[in-house]
Amino acid sequence: MGSGAAGAIARIPGRSLRLAILSDTHGDLDARVEHLVTTCDLAIHGGDIGNADILARMQPGLGRVFAVCGNNDVSRRWPERDHDLLRQLPEWVELALPGGYLVVIHGHQGPARDRHARLRARFPKARAIVYGHSHRLVLDMDTAPWVLNPGAAGRTRTYGGPSCLLLIADETDWQVEVHRFAFLTTRRSKVPNLNRQSAQRAKTTLV
Repeated sequence: MGSGAAGAIARIPGRSLRLAILSDTHGDLDARVEHLVTTCDLAIHGGDIGNADILARMQPGLGRVFAVCGNNDVSRRWPERDHDLLRQLPEWVELALPGGYLVVIHGHQGPARDRHARLRARFPKARAIVYGHSHRLVLDMDTAPWVLNPGAAGRTRTYGGPSCLLLIADETDWQVEVHRFAFLTTRRSKVPNLNRQSAQRAKTTLV
């Protein structure tokens, strides 16, 4: 199963970065979310990944993908060929970005009640905390640190369609965009038409 025993810390240089933040793919990454990742510098996966192919398909501009272990990221649910990668997944990741720290954790460690308060108490120095697990898109930004859930980026319990977040982090300001796409009946959307589809189907909110 995934390590779940330790965290990972990384410092990302730069004055301004675009990060695609997604979670809970369960082995199926929506192609429109996959395309959005290519427009960003870095990519974040909040756990319940499903297999190594999901991470391989995430291709941000700087080529770096950070992922954590979800409660379903266990050996019996992953292909055997991917178990080496599965064992490397940390419980949490802390990224030093321009303007502050971003922490990523799946969020299954404890009950849903008071989850945001527990995350804030555990990671008080973060500027934002990202979690998954619930598949519910959440922006809790009235209290520091922010607590963000990008929703589900695959086909499992998307509650309104696949979704993700885009974080723009610079030295003085952080902004969050919400991207939610219409649920498609086909297994994968058509990548060549993504620019038009994104304009027509994605609900984007700048916070």
